[in-house]
Amino acid sequence: MSLSATERRVPERDLGPLFAPNAVAVVGASNDQTKWGNWISVQALRMRGRRPVYLVNRRGEPVLGEPAYRSMAELPQCADLAVIAVPAAGFESAVEDALAAGARAIVGITAGFAELGTEGEARQSALARRVREAGAVLLGPNCLGVLDSGSELYLSSNPLPPGSVGLISQSGNMALELSRILSERGLGFSRFASLGNQADLTVADLIRAYTVHPETRLIAVYSEDFGDGRDFVAAAAEATTMGKPVVLLTVGGSEASVRGAKSHTGALVSDSSVIDAACRAAGIDRVASPRQMASLLEALHLFGAAPARRVAVLADGGGHASVACDLAERYGLSVPEFDPELSRRLRDHLTPSAGVGNPVDLAGTGEKDVTSFARVLGDLLDAPDTDSVLITGYFGGYGEYSTALATAEVETAAEMGELVRDRCKPVAVHTMYPYSDAAEELQRRGVPVFRAIEEAARSLGMLARRTAADPALRPLPDPAPPVTDDGYWSARELIRAAGVDFPAARLATTVDESVAAAGEIGGRVVVKALGLLHKSDSGGVALGLEGDPAVRTAVTDMAERLSPPGYCVEAMADLRDGVELIVGVRRDPRFGPVTMLGLGGVTTEVLRDVAFALAPLTPGQAHELLDRLRSAALLHGVRGRPAVDLDALARTIAAITDVAAAHPEIAELEVNPLLATPRGCQGLDARIVLG
Repeated sequence: MSLSATERRVPERDLGPLFAPNAVAVVGASNDQTKWGNWISVQALRMRGRRPVYLVNRRGEPVLGEPAYRSMAELPQCADLAVIAVPAAGFESAVEDALAAGARAIVGITAGFAELGTEGEARQSALARRVREAGAVLLGPNCLGVLDSGSELYLSSNPLPPGSVGLISQSGNMALELSRILSERGLGFSRFASLGNQADLTVADLIRAYTVHPETRLIAVYSEDFGDGRDFVAAAAEATTMGKPVVLLTVGGSEASVRGAKSHTGALVSDSSVIDAACRAAGIDRVASPRQMASLLEALHLFGAAPARRVAVLADGGGHASVACDLAERYGLSVPEFDPELSRRLRDHLTPSAGVGNPVDLAGTGEKDVTSFARVLGDLLDAPDTDSVLITGYFGGYGEYSTALATAEVETAAEMGELVRDRCKPVAVHTMYPYSDAAEELQRRGVPVFRAIEEAARSLGMLARRTAADPALRPLPDPAPPVTDDGYWSARELIRAAGVDFPAARLATTVDESVAAAGEIGGRVVVKALGLLHKSDSGGVALGLEGDPAVRTAVTDMAERLSPPGYCVEAMADLRDGVELIVGVRRDPRFGPVTMLGLGGVTTEVLRDVAFALAPLTPGQAHELLDRLRSAALLHGVRGRPAVDLDALARTIAAITDVAAAHPEIAELEVNPLLATPRGCQGLDARIVLG
């Protein structure tokens, strides 16, 4: 069990001893090449020229030809950092020994704590508190080590290439795979920290440490558990605001975690949609695989925040050109037709059969004059309406025809690299010959080269869809007096008290009371049976009733079929020119209240036109959420229908999210439908589910 947010945030943590210790002790050092104590020791001894490294094991026997000590108390000096890789039964005593010897940071390689169940959680929680009481920090337990290339700290099982990427990973194999892909692209790590069980230090703590680390330019995260999700979002937003992009790879595409959801909101919100909302709030770039992560990290390393959406496609064959255009648009890029002046310039140095309208198809020019690639690339990069360039096809393979072509192709690759560096616009190259000399020259010059056209197009697409962080993530309000009744009337009145308009209504318990209530309200009415979660699905709603006989018949029928404890009689809303929406908030155990907005009414779960954001929202954020709906055009007026009052709608949405955020006892809250009209908006039904 991780410590609470309050326990973790106060006081401020000092991670200097973790990443730049004066000396290191490896507790559990071993000669057994199947043990972590051996692997860590091998790496630790690489840094003896930078700081003292002490090997510790119970018997004090030499390890890897180096002397060892039986405990940290025997060390000739205090070691800031202790890496502990001993059996779980001896871990607590090893931690006590380290703290007594003055260690200020502990890396717990040892497993066997919270991942084993309740007893392990209790041991882990007590251990974390003991470390904090001593003024130290704990990474792990059940982690894979730590590395800092700048301070020459090597305490992971495998060597990792140095570079500018700060990696935080809950999986050792993911870290190793990413390191292999990045090293192929000339990138590496400024820091690496294995999260483990996050008993003390969390992903948010590490992001903050990386944000102020000068050698870290990019932050890569693989995490399966975010602990305090709000703290994670806040830390990532700080990093992105400081100009250090955060790229996240995580799991959570399954809806298994919400199978027990009782409202429409709960049924529509999955782990993945919550994480996407968190990423959007913090400006985090989410990817789906290690290779995607490496591609985006490379693009960000080379091109930063440069725009990429309007892409020019350069190919040396019609097939490659057409496929590249289709893939570019699939990944969110625009392939606009060139203006006549650019097409004319391209025509001046290409064959008559070449295509010059976007895509550019060299159509045989490449083998006749391979230097044409550089000339065309220069024209495309100089065009003011071009944000990026996608190159695809045979370039890299022309050198196989002759020695002269091979030399010219490498020289052209060098010139293309210089053009990209000078123009500072994103370029991605797909080649059928990714291991050719020309391809290697492009890569060496800072032009990313891909073996598949979809990877090249997706790399530019990820750059194009990046969003800026919203540093104004609203804090959660102080809790309001708790709600204890989850009935319809309580839900309706709770939301109405927050300023959300509802039709006039009366409560009734009998047929006669219902008829009388309808007479008081006047006009057409709606009768709703109380005590039902999904009233419409159960036949517990009767619409458009006018006159005493109609009301009496409807209520009598409900009484016979459903035996409800009572009825709510409401004025029938004016549906003219209205659009029905659903506004829901579900409380996620990690990220807190999450807003779900979509097209409402009975079609909600069928159409699934929904958008998500962390709650509570401001009216401005509600406007942005509305714009993300596929059906947003309906709100602005179509086919002669007037636009709805968007400002009133945004204020209402914000008010609903405020209610949910102020009531932590409410697991799910929704207004469905929320009727938006040119005259304002009204809630037509409401539901809460208590946690």
